Amino acid sequence: MRRAFCAVTIALLCSGCSINKLAVNKLGNALAGSGTTFAADNDPELIAAAVPFSLKLMESLLDASPRHEGLLLAAAGGFTKYAYGFVQQEADTLENVNVAAAEATWTRARLLYLRARDYGLRGLEVPHAGFTARLRANPRSAVRIARVRDVPLLFWTAAAWGAAISLSKNNPEMVADLPIVEALIDRALELDEAWDAGSIHGFLVTYEMARQGGTGSPEQRARAHFARAVALSNGQLASPYLSLAEGVSVQKQDRSEFDSLLTRALAIDPNARPEWRLSNIIMQRRARWLQSRADELILEPAPPAERRPT
Repeated sequence: MRRAFCAVTIALLCSGCSINKLAVNKLGNALAGSGTTFAADNDPELIAAAVPFSLKLMESLLDASPRHEGLLLAAAGGFTKYAYGFVQQEADTLENVNVAAAEATWTRARLLYLRARDYGLRGLEVPHAGFTARLRANPRSAVRIARVRDVPLLFWTAAAWGAAISLSKNNPEMVADLPIVEALIDRALELDEAWDAGSIHGFLVTYEMARQGGTGSPEQRARAHFARAVALSNGQLASPYLSLAEGVSVQKQDRSEFDSLLTRALAIDPNARPEWRLSNIIMQRRARWLQSRADELILEPAPPAERRPT
């Protein structure tokens, strides 16, 4: 009887564990699919206040269900978007006001990007055990195992990692990881170049200007990705215009193109595509900020020196 009682007790406890795990996974599924609610909002301040709670809830659920692919993807994308839209943007605007505060906020953004990267790698480990170790050993070979279903995780892992590197230019160890970012995003492009209305091309508009090697000039490659990103989004996303303006027009010191691209970004109606509303509002804010700094970013050419009579 004692043995039977113990067996029943153990069965009930295990059943309880299974029920709890099932509840966690169901909540995780619901939370992982909640991104569209945030994306359609028209109040960035409200979302800025709400997202940290959502992200911490995801982390709590991942403690209970560490291999939940939907939550790992949501955490990778969520931390990346929060870091860029609300933390790095704040740091950028602080630079001319309070350098120390800007540096501290950039550091916070970098750490959030690295957290996002780690969730992305964990997500890729679920279907591909040992992926991270192989990725660090031989990036180009490691990513060949990825399939179309892995494209979202490839993208967000590359985006987070690349953003962290961009804020770590004085850290040679971080900069040395660029070939890994390149392998991840190139594999995503190869598998599904049209994913998420051209987001991969949008990322590459900026990245091509830093890529070592490649066919054609960096500017030509960046412009080709820009054209494809605009085509895939039907010109309804502001982000590709800003990517070309900041990544190419500033580097080329082309004020006319810079102004034209920002004007085109600001002409987009955020309400035309509700699923992109928040993104467009945030990027249009950045476009206005860039307009206010145009004279600092693109210098007027020096007047020609007067020729002295001989």
